[in-house]
Amino acid sequence: MKVPFLDVGSSYRELKPQIDTAISRVLDSGCYILGTEVNAFEEEWAQYCEAKYAVGLGSGLDALVLALRSLDVGPGDEVIVPSHTYIATWMAVTAVGAIPVPVEPNPKTYNIDPKMIAASITKKTKVFLLVHLYGQPVNIDPIFTLANQHGIKIVEDAAQAHGARYKGHRIGAHGHLVCWSFYPGKNLGAFGDAGAITTNDSDLAERIALLRNYGSIKKYFNKEVGMNSRLDPLQAAVLRVKLKFLDIWTERRCAIANTYNKKLINSGLILPHVSEWADPVWHLYVVRSSVRDKLHKRLTESGIETLIHYPIPPHMQEAYESLGIAPEALPLAKDMSEEVLSLPIGPYLDDEEVIFIISEIIKKTN
Repeated sequence: MKVPFLDVGSSYRELKPQIDTAISRVLDSGCYILGTEVNAFEEEWAQYCEAKYAVGLGSGLDALVLALRSLDVGPGDEVIVPSHTYIATWMAVTAVGAIPVPVEPNPKTYNIDPKMIAASITKKTKVFLLVHLYGQPVNIDPIFTLANQHGIKIVEDAAQAHGARYKGHRIGAHGHLVCWSFYPGKNLGAFGDAGAITTNDSDLAERIALLRNYGSIKKYFNKEVGMNSRLDPLQAAVLRVKLKFLDIWTERRCAIANTYNKKLINSGLILPHVSEWADPVWHLYVVRSSVRDKLHKRLTESGIETLIHYPIPPHMQEAYESLGIAPEALPLAKDMSEEVLSLPIGPYLDDEEVIFIISEIIKKTN
């Protein structure tokens, strides 16, 4: 049996008639930049996220960059970021000329540890950039308390957390700005790059809409030095179709995660931890093993595709050598990069494939 990590084409095959109709609607409209299709998705996405506003953008990285720009983060400012995350989180900070200040994760949840943030705050700290990694919500409340004490803004990177809930409320408007990616492999994925920001702040939403469109509201009249990062109407149309099925797909991911949790409990792997205040959406199902590379190789030989999220932490990447952070300075991030392994958990994984994965893991770990 061959089990892919994720088949991104499955959603199109399932929803082909609806998606083809939506794409044809856009092509027939003659409106290929912004317009009613993007407006409609923005309204639907904001409502889904329990937010007042959504602004569609070109990618998740653009969302992070524009979020920081809208808060006037720039050279000399510091932004607290997780040490264990995808490098785009850090790249957004350096893209605006600011300095990423890494904080280690809670070893159970993999998310930034609220207890470790305070020690990294300085007079230059302007933003806490939180990442809801793997679809598991960050413990937001204690971080908000700290932010309010110091007058610091909160930006959330929710690229992996579509539909996740923190204390019963969907991720989408807890922080000042929440950034989304609709990269094809996300829980809600477009058929190309796409992103968005959600917020309850009308002024910030208006400024981001300005910045995404060359700093212009009226054509050829530019209030700011903006950029071109507009959600494409074709992608908006696709996302509108797929959004109706997101909760169904999330239920399937949760069912697979529950099966893994039950059947792999004695496998010797460190399984994901879910806090009592969290309703994760299982973008990834990440285990830890001291013999990760051997397990990864053996599962590959069995026809099971697994991935490593992420093999090199940002502070050890060549791109950030100039920060001068020694590998051992962030031991948790370094250890996780050597031990984490992501198992298949896409919503189109069938029961036979799940059982096969479990049986092969048990074989390889015994």
